[in-house]
Amino acid sequence: MDIRKVKKLIELLEESGIAEIEIREGEESVRISRYSTSAAAQAPAYAYAAPPAPLAAAPPAAPAAAPPLAAKADHTVTAPMVGTYYSAAAPGAKPFVDLGSEVNVGDTLCIIEAMKMMNQIESDKAGRVTSVLVKNGDPVEFGQPLFTIE
Repeated sequence: MDIRKVKKLIELLEESGIAEIEIREGEESVRISRYSTSAAAQAPAYAYAAPPAPLAAAPPAAPAAAPPLAAKADHTVTAPMVGTYYSAAAPGAKPFVDLGSEVNVGDTLCIIEAMKMMNQIESDKAGRVTSVLVKNGDPVEFGQPLFTIE
């Protein structure tokens, strides 16, 4: 195998973040690895940083009073995945639901784009949309509240 090809493979490995690559051309083969063979037997250890401590300690909260009327029967629809929230099927199109819209079980509420896939999020409860908690184009996290339905 040509040494220029091997050098190019090393450059590609460094640029890509891949840990190991093996190439075969007929009877010839080459394996390039970022780790030595002794390190390959051990799994790399990753350190996770603890979340930062709050800047100032908050005073203890007063005992909670009776829940407000808004919490009586409201159902929260949460994001089932990480992605980008879209309120309509296309830019400039009418949103699937607005504040005050009546929805049935199975009605499309929004779209979440995840990994170039458009995922329709459907209502799991019939009722009236009492709040839309996300703006069009906002990134959403798994479990993030999107709507409340009364």
